Amino acid sequence: MTYSSTATINRHRFGGRNQNTTTFQVQTRSLGPVSNTVILIVMACLLGLLYLTQVTKTNSYSYQISELQKQQTQLKSEKAELEINSARLQALDRIKSSQAAKNLVSVAPSATIQN
Repeated sequence: MTYSSTATINRHRFGGRNQNTTTFQVQTRSLGPVSNTVILIVMACLLGLLYLTQVTKTNSYSYQISELQKQQTQLKSEKAELEINSARLQALDRIKSSQAAKNLVSVAPSATIQN
């Protein structure tokens, strides 16, 4: 075969001069069943991680709430003790200023004992 005969064969095969030999085809790509399964597993893992972060946040808040409740019970008991002490101190002042205490006669010691 000569050069001229091979050139003519290639020209018919690939097109002639000044002809566009590029063709464009629209291809729609879709995911296969394995890719869909992998994507669903990854999404499930991400949702699981999101759930776990939310649960740990609520658990940390519950620890803070329990600490505040303990502090509240301690403060309530301290308040009750302070109210009792206040009532005792006020009772002594009330007794001293009451009419019955004013009517009492103070007694001075009459004698001392010597050894």
